[in-house]
Amino acid sequence: MNKLIPLPNMNKYLLSLLLYSALLYAHAQPTSTTYWQQHVDYKMEIKVDVKTHQFEGSQKLTYTNNSPDTLTKVYYHLYFNAFQPGSMMDVRSLNIEDPDRRVGSRISKLSDSEIGYQHVTSLKQNGNTVSHHTEGTILEVMLNKPILPGQKATFDMEFNGQVPLQVRRTGRDNAEGISYSMSQWYPKMTEYDYLGWHANPYIAREFHGVWGNFDVKITIDPTYTVAGTGYLQNANEIGHGYEKKGSKIKSTDKPLTWHFKAPNVIDFMWAADPDYEHTTAQVPNGPMLHFFYQKNQQTEENWSKLPEKMVQAMQFMSTNFGQYPYDQYSFIQGGDGGMEYPMATLITGNRKFQSLVGVSVHELIHSWFQGVLATNESLFPWMDEGFTSYASSITMQHLFYPKNDKNPHLGSQGSYLLMASSGLEEPLTTHSDHYKTNRAYGVNAYSKGAIFLDQLSYIIGHETFMKGMRRYYNTWKFKHPTSIDFIRIMEKTSGIELDWYLEHFAYTTKQLDYGIKSVIGQGDATFVTLERLGEMIMPIDLYIEYMDGSKEIIYVPLRIMRGFKNVEDTKVERITKESWPWTYPSYTLKIKHPASKIKSLEIDSSLRMADIDRSNNTFRLNEHVQEFKDPTK
Repeated sequence: MNKLIPLPNMNKYLLSLLLYSALLYAHAQPTSTTYWQQHVDYKMEIKVDVKTHQFEGSQKLTYTNNSPDTLTKVYYHLYFNAFQPGSMMDVRSLNIEDPDRRVGSRISKLSDSEIGYQHVTSLKQNGNTVSHHTEGTILEVMLNKPILPGQKATFDMEFNGQVPLQVRRTGRDNAEGISYSMSQWYPKMTEYDYLGWHANPYIAREFHGVWGNFDVKITIDPTYTVAGTGYLQNANEIGHGYEKKGSKIKSTDKPLTWHFKAPNVIDFMWAADPDYEHTTAQVPNGPMLHFFYQKNQQTEENWSKLPEKMVQAMQFMSTNFGQYPYDQYSFIQGGDGGMEYPMATLITGNRKFQSLVGVSVHELIHSWFQGVLATNESLFPWMDEGFTSYASSITMQHLFYPKNDKNPHLGSQGSYLLMASSGLEEPLTTHSDHYKTNRAYGVNAYSKGAIFLDQLSYIIGHETFMKGMRRYYNTWKFKHPTSIDFIRIMEKTSGIELDWYLEHFAYTTKQLDYGIKSVIGQGDATFVTLERLGEMIMPIDLYIEYMDGSKEIIYVPLRIMRGFKNVEDTKVERITKESWPWTYPSYTLKIKHPASKIKSLEIDSSLRMADIDRSNNTFRLNEHVQEFKDPTK
């Protein structure tokens, strides 16, 4: 009988193979022909007691299992349970090196009347009582009958809760006096996808929602104006600035029931306050914008000017990144900063005008990179916050400095470079909840995520990049794209292999550092040697300015790219050189002009490369002097 003889180090080889396969799986996604996603239909009614800040609710959830798997359990998020002393969010905030200043030790000090909670008092699956238990912010449900692939199940739930004193994103009585910022307010089915269930405890960061339809009725004191996700169904009964002109609304002392419907969204948020001012602005050939704020000396002037800028921002984004798909969007004063939700945002409103526009623009743009391209924020926060930050910088430049052609992402680059030099940087692939510091998370999610795109525009060319961004949006809207899905779109659009870029810049903390090593004149030619000092690899744009004022670009693609970008600046001649094999630490090229005619050389004058040391990126020449100069100063 033949025996299998193990090869030397076979166990190590198999372990390495398994780990590599796991990494690929963690960032892969079923192909377009096998892609699937779950679906939910919510019908909810909630009654709020504004004196006790408590509520009672009912929920009918129809869940469609579009996966190839049989489900024996389901899970719900109970986010309000995080706002209790001793919760995982509380303990995390008390122990992390740099706690979020908005949380700090505040949860640990909440009294019984200030904490939040969500209690599920009854739950049925297809009409039959089903076993369930709560662990912190997660409700685990053991199904009476498995949900087979392609089948639906209906869950009927009764629940009650208490709105916490506003600490983080959600709650009552925020710092600006807004009564209710009701995000994460209902028992929410967790997402099940190609990685399985995402029943992560809530410790302050990021969300992942199931695509579906919401039908929500909110009964509250009649003096309160309600705003949020979805379209109001009974405007002429409610009033509060929603009704059509000429409608007569009867005053009442009885609670009003606000009825909203939101089609094809991943979440439902609402806010309420008795002092909301409600105004609107119509985007030409676009959605109606709604604005809800407390009118006072701090807000009146700035909020009256905000609609004009937001109309412009909506038009700019729809033109450049893809059409906004809903008929409405609301800017609502509330929360503790700025936080995105489908069709609406909560923002603090007592701001200077440019700050108010900035937070409004940023949260609006989340409608593209989370509200429509619903990446799993926990796994890919940089694809939401980073992509939003990139588009926000462009949009703000368009709104306030349209004639300025300076790279608008230098602020993000500076933030990233400080982190890269600190020794605290972590890979972009780190789960949002598992960063060692809040600073590392913030820089990665916002700044490095934005730089990921800025460098990509350098690699494939800005015009091609923008085509790719629109193609990505139109291909993956109303789905859950991953980093692999994004890169494949950009490869198809550019004709360039880009896996190396994702692997280097997202999977590792490799840093980018290129320099001009030497410039040697030899007769009528000049030989320039470039060197790679960092581990991160990139193609090179070498800008040359001659003594007579003429300019030239020497383009050195990477061999691993298997292609090259189109000419970006048609006003300057570009010479494409032989590709650079990335294992070679240096590369020498020939310029067909004597050194005496060259004024300066510069690697990446567009400043899109996040080079950790730009002091060696520029070389200036004349008859007597050779010196290095930092172009960013």
